[in-house]
Amino acid sequence: MLYYHYWSGGFRRFIWFLLGFILIAVLVKLGGTAGFDRAVIHMVQSMESPPLTALAKSLSLVGSSKLAIGISLLTMAILFFALKHRMELALFLWVGIGSQLLNTLLKLWFHRERPTIHRLIEQAGYSFPSGHSMAAFSLYGVIAYLLWRHMRNRRERLVLILFTVLMTGGIGWSRIYLGVHYPSDVIGGYAASGAWLMLSAACFEAYRNFRERRGADPHRKKDARK
Repeated sequence: MLYYHYWSGGFRRFIWFLLGFILIAVLVKLGGTAGFDRAVIHMVQSMESPPLTALAKSLSLVGSSKLAIGISLLTMAILFFALKHRMELALFLWVGIGSQLLNTLLKLWFHRERPTIHRLIEQAGYSFPSGHSMAAFSLYGVIAYLLWRHMRNRRERLVLILFTVLMTGGIGWSRIYLGVHYPSDVIGGYAASGAWLMLSAACFEAYRNFRERRGADPHRKKDARK
């Protein structure tokens, strides 16, 4: 019953994220996000100032591949050597690598050019979905998920969620502010990564509970001794 609970709950969240991504993707293909994108870009970039530009560049750097790889290597070292959580390490790698591959495939599929309204930095490659947004959602999302499982204090969990939301949201905001992504790129990136993370976490929980139930089954233990 617990096995079904984890699978069904996680799978429902995966479906919602997937439907959200499909909706955004269809609107992008049909040009239905143009007005929304222009309005949000104007609102975000109208606040331009040297301190905000410095903050946006710093947040964008936090979401870059180089720093994400560094954070990932540190996390993997802690999971493997300090905590001995091999299954969680496998999940971490699965989510990170899968998200990167998914982003590459989606960019090649949609071929959306980057905005040219007002760029503060230059960025190569296609625009939809945002790679920084997908990487941030996957990296900080899976770290939050793994930490959440070992936390029991409500205040600690609240701080964890706030940090994750602020970091992920801040990185997405920075890409719009710097003029290298449309808002729909960022939202689409969150939806795609969210779907991948939810599906991966659901499979992980289902497999972990299946193994625990199997190990606790006395009949299987007797059969193994024969």
